Amino acid sequence: LFRSEIIRNRIDQFGVSEPSIQLQGLDRIVVQLPGVTDRARAKDIVGKTAHLEFKIVADDPELLKKAMAGEEVEGYEKKKMKERDGKEEEILLEKKAVLTGDMLINATTEFSQQGFGMPYVSLELNDKGADIFADVTSMNIGKRLAIVLDGEVSTAPVIREKIPSGRAQISGNFSLQEAKDIALILRAGALPAPVKIIEERSVGAALGKDSIEKGIKSVLIGGVAVILFMVVYYLLGGVIADIALGVNFTLIMAAMSYFHATLTLPGIAGLILTIGMAVDANVLIFERIREELNLGKNLRAAVSAGYEKAFLTILDSNVTTLITALILFQFGTGPVKGFATTLSIGILTSVFSAVFVTRLLLDVITVRFPKMKSLPMLRILKDTAIPFIKMRKFSYILSIVVIALGMSMFVQRGEKNYGVDFTGGTLYQLEFRGEAPVQEMRKVLGEIGLSVSTIQRVRESNEIILRTPLGDQDSLMNALTQKFGEDSFQVLRVEEVGPATGKDLQKIAFKALLFAILGILIYIGIRFEFKFATTAVIALVHDVLMALSWIAITGREISLPVVAAILTVVGYSINDTIVVFDRIREDRKIMRKISFGEIIDLSINQTLSRTILTSTTTLLVVLSLFLFGGPVINDFAFVLLIGVVFGTYSSVFIAAPLLYDWPSKKAAKKKR
Repeated sequence: LFRSEIIRNRIDQFGVSEPSIQLQGLDRIVVQLPGVTDRARAKDIVGKTAHLEFKIVADDPELLKKAMAGEEVEGYEKKKMKERDGKEEEILLEKKAVLTGDMLINATTEFSQQGFGMPYVSLELNDKGADIFADVTSMNIGKRLAIVLDGEVSTAPVIREKIPSGRAQISGNFSLQEAKDIALILRAGALPAPVKIIEERSVGAALGKDSIEKGIKSVLIGGVAVILFMVVYYLLGGVIADIALGVNFTLIMAAMSYFHATLTLPGIAGLILTIGMAVDANVLIFERIREELNLGKNLRAAVSAGYEKAFLTILDSNVTTLITALILFQFGTGPVKGFATTLSIGILTSVFSAVFVTRLLLDVITVRFPKMKSLPMLRILKDTAIPFIKMRKFSYILSIVVIALGMSMFVQRGEKNYGVDFTGGTLYQLEFRGEAPVQEMRKVLGEIGLSVSTIQRVRESNEIILRTPLGDQDSLMNALTQKFGEDSFQVLRVEEVGPATGKDLQKIAFKALLFAILGILIYIGIRFEFKFATTAVIALVHDVLMALSWIAITGREISLPVVAAILTVVGYSINDTIVVFDRIREDRKIMRKISFGEIIDLSINQTLSRTILTSTTTLLVVLSLFLFGGPVINDFAFVLLIGVVFGTYSSVFIAAPLLYDWPSKKAAKKKR
């Protein structure tokens, strides 16, 4: 278990956002690295022990003479050290290390001021290590101190003075990539014993070709639906928004390619949320322009005022989501980091495309066609006056009942709530006589209740690697034999594997989510008020509990992609809530003669058209994924669907009404 966590740390720093790491038996670990092309470097990073030692170099001429003559010197060992010119120097070291790498807290790559800027590894020790290092250097001035990595002497500089800073250097004839990899491995931690790579395979995607094709098809259907919807509803404005959406998507793909990010299900979740937020920003701008045109302003003035008034709302909603993404990236790992990577890139590109690209296009149009008086748009909802505050108690009761029912079922189901990613399972390696029937196998697994299993074809062979939940092996083999025939395949191995996400990884994900919520709380508290921040967080918790409740109610399982979908719920919900809160804050400044409850009702009604439009466009993509994405990603799409619905619901019926019920003397006075 300790080794698997060290390997995960190394791989996360290597740049693979969503590795799969599972214990297999007592002394084996299965590591899958999506999108990795430099396999030799990956094996080196995974397998290097990274045992770091500091040893004093003997300077006694008699001892050196004996060692060089081939005699064994008790308490010392002879080593060879490569010099910059390629030659080797034989040196004698004390066997006992004065300091080891377990006191290391950081390792970075830097460049020397001399030697043509050669790269080296800078080491930083913890307080205890710094004290030991200071004592060692003060007592051995004039002697050489060898830095030994995995039994090889990297460098052996002369100690000129006491070094109290707890910093050291590993220099050698390194390339930049070698120095970076050494620093990466040291930061991640040393393995307690060497790792032997006994098997290496190149496998297909975990989803399978059929599922990938269905996923791409469903996203394309949803994307086309969003594009058509925007054109039909906003006409010329919709065309401009679609161009910006295309620019945004291109920038995201370019950035992901630059950072060598892999697009997996969690990445798709971040992409869907990004598309939803990009469309949301355009809807906010166009609805603001509509309001300014209704006040009698000319088109250029309305465009200018619309962007100015929408900008702060767009900024607040995107900054809160970006805070979430950055914290999840910093503290998360696996699918959490993959989701955060895509979302962070998407937020930055969305703001750029929605604010700057559309503004540029609209400015060009208004300058080129000065006689254009307005920006034609359709309007489904006109001025509504729905009494949301009066309906709040009903919505509170509804939420409490659904969450209570769902969470009670969640508790009753226990381990059944979690899929193979969390509970572990069985690994089967099968070899077929003909071409491996991946799609047919997926159907068989669905028929016997194992649709959550992952099927991967070993490239350039007829072998399949199958991971299923722990269960009856005989029933699986009987089903496969009945479908394909007894002589059509042979079982190469069957082994029990541990969960892809261990207890430590689950704690890290939970910790990342808590820090993200804390970050949101602080930002909204600064930009708005403490009660706004608190009610927004309550709405977030409400949405997460709703997602978990519906997972339990529908008998689904939590997998790593579902975790990413739940994080999407958080991002979508806070974005929607901020838009409503921003309008409440704006109306409260200019409407001082009406009650706080009336202001809340008015603000929700003013933003209701935008709320419905944004939810509709996001639902088009998610619903397409749910209906056409296939059984493998059905749970993932279902949680996204629940998240969009209840994220919208909580912003209107939970977060905003809670502001009215917030206990304070000032609020009580306003109510009276």
